[in-house]
Amino acid sequence: MDIRDFDFDLPPELIAQEPIADRTAARLLVVDRASGALTHTNVTALPDVLHPGDLIVVNNTRVFPARLLGHRVPSGGAVECLLVRPIGQIDPSDPSVRPGSVVWEALMHPGQKLHPGARVIFEGAHPIHGEVLDQKFFGRRIIRLWTDAGTPLDEAIDAIGHVPLPPYIKREDRGGDRDRYQTVFARERGSIAAPTAGLHFTPALTASLAARGIDTVEITLHVGYGTFQPVRVERIEEHRLEAERYEIGDAAAGAIERARRDGRRLIAVGTTTTRTLEAVAGAHDGAIVAGAGATDLFIYPGFRFRVVGGLLTNFHMPKSSLLMLVSAFGGRALVRSAYDAAVAARYRFYSYGDAMLIV
Repeated sequence: MDIRDFDFDLPPELIAQEPIADRTAARLLVVDRASGALTHTNVTALPDVLHPGDLIVVNNTRVFPARLLGHRVPSGGAVECLLVRPIGQIDPSDPSVRPGSVVWEALMHPGQKLHPGARVIFEGAHPIHGEVLDQKFFGRRIIRLWTDAGTPLDEAIDAIGHVPLPPYIKREDRGGDRDRYQTVFARERGSIAAPTAGLHFTPALTASLAARGIDTVEITLHVGYGTFQPVRVERIEEHRLEAERYEIGDAAAGAIERARRDGRRLIAVGTTTTRTLEAVAGAHDGAIVAGAGATDLFIYPGFRFRVVGGLLTNFHMPKSSLLMLVSAFGGRALVRSAYDAAVAARYRFYSYGDAMLIV
């Protein structure tokens, strides 16, 4: 399948730069797979649009401030670092490194000046020091990080890091983004991007859903580079996702399996939730079982869904793996029609944008 099949024209002014004040005020485009009908409403209508007995599955990962700004040592040149994933702690018995040092995989800029041995510092209330250990492709680096005075590295990152807003949001992060770029379910620290479909929920909306007999359960997938890495191949079948860590607790697995046995519909909130559920089902003969692991499942048209019966998602970038997943679930032609309708109706796109429900 050609990547051009997933291209579309998007006016730049439709890319949301700011969140709306009320999370549930976002618009909602409901897509009916059976009839092809498109219905324009808003997120507050979810309790009426969904069916009593539906089970909503959300991702409770928490975004950490993974973007570090600093400078090279000793030149003073500016450095930007996006922490992708921790690789591990340095052997504490090694006398050549500071205690508490942690090795991370990161995206760093300017890549052409950050070779192995380069030193950097990210200053603030709890300064973080870094040394580039290895150089990879596309700006990737392996970097060792440590702090002065024994401050735990995670504490220092939380103190001086910046919210890793996506590059299509053309502004610097602000204090309010620390709250607004988190879902109300966010508990498990570990993501470098928000599971954005969950941004539309509030405790009041969840309570309204419960009052209609629509319960909510939480699972975890830590959003990493795999979710948003560019598709750099012409034939999408050749694309490979990087693995991301997930965990499903006993209570969530039990609730999901009971819903399935009862013939109730599972509504996945977001592509990350969808990939986690389908990956676990694929590895366990269609069952959802408790446990932790990692998945690199890439879903594109032709994929057979075994668990998910409905998908709430934001509007995604052209040629992205996220759009391919949505097209696999809704059907490529129908999803394209929905996107054309959203553009015509001036929906807001991407992370801080509006939502689509496919049922």
